[in-house]
Amino acid sequence: MTENRYCVIMCGGVGSRFWPYSRAAMPKQFIDFFGTGRSLLQMAVDRVQGVVPVKNILMITNRAYAQIIHEQLPELDDSQILLEPARRNTAPCIAWAAHHIRALNPDAKIMVAPSDHLILNTDKFRQCVERAFDFIDQTDNILTMGIKPTRPETGYGYIQVGESVNEHFAAVKTFTEKPNQDLARVFLDSGEFYWNSGMFFWSARSIINALATYAPDVNDVFERGNGSYGTPDEQQFIDQQFPACPNISIDFAVMEKAPNVFVQMVDFGWSDLGTWGALYENSPKTSEGNVTQNCRVLLFNSHDNVIAVKGDKLVVASGLDEYIVADVEDALLIVPRSEEQKIKLYVNEVKSKYGDKYL
Repeated sequence: MTENRYCVIMCGGVGSRFWPYSRAAMPKQFIDFFGTGRSLLQMAVDRVQGVVPVKNILMITNRAYAQIIHEQLPELDDSQILLEPARRNTAPCIAWAAHHIRALNPDAKIMVAPSDHLILNTDKFRQCVERAFDFIDQTDNILTMGIKPTRPETGYGYIQVGESVNEHFAAVKTFTEKPNQDLARVFLDSGEFYWNSGMFFWSARSIINALATYAPDVNDVFERGNGSYGTPDEQQFIDQQFPACPNISIDFAVMEKAPNVFVQMVDFGWSDLGTWGALYENSPKTSEGNVTQNCRVLLFNSHDNVIAVKGDKLVVASGLDEYIVADVEDALLIVPRSEEQKIKLYVNEVKSKYGDKYL
């Protein structure tokens, strides 16, 4: 029954690997990267409409972004936006959402998705989501989506598939976080590994039981709030208790420990759009391989660059190959595309030297 279906969209991150476009005041999930008139968050909501009732779509985010979400998603009620008082990674936010939803509907089946993914084939995506909900309707298992890899990517986590259930589903054998280039090549060539999409499906009951078993230090915090969920007292309880949660991802807290984790193997044109390189791969290119993001650019003898500049500034460059040039407000980033995984380190250095001024 679709009334039992819920979708939790996590949209509280800062997206520091997309600096300086993604800033603390306006992270990447709220940005219209492709000039379509819809931000990544709005596109995430668009994709699940029709599969999950709009009234059962919840945002979980940092309190600082409440106003932006109201502006971008006016169809959502205040009660559909859960406001974290602090950032504590994905396990605490998923635990809160699960306890909140269980109080509303003990029979709830939940999809959890990040807000910053790009999915090219929406129809195929919705078919996979329908199949995933059917799977968890029939079992108490935990399900994730594994993306068929197309290259030896070192920026993603990988899932090794084990025994098959059918052509779409298999047991999870292992998880591996961000391998080096050689290992990523082995994973790709083996045919046994899929990219970890960060999308999950489970019943409210099964994920709370898993958290209680494998991450009791997280779950116990939210068990203390039973009786307040869905009431005016809920936010006060969260404001007091949430900051005390350990900072831990759902992958480390549950997915790598639970024995009943399965994967749906999918291929619907996915990217987590976590880096400038991912944006490059998924954007239209000129005949010289350059990507320009809604800006005025004149390039000479330059190839395979990403140029992203806000405002009316004109960019003129010559002899530039495989670079990222991103200019916004008071910050300019110029780095080789090969160094995109270091951008987060550069942002940490900016914070160390200049505080939060440029973040």
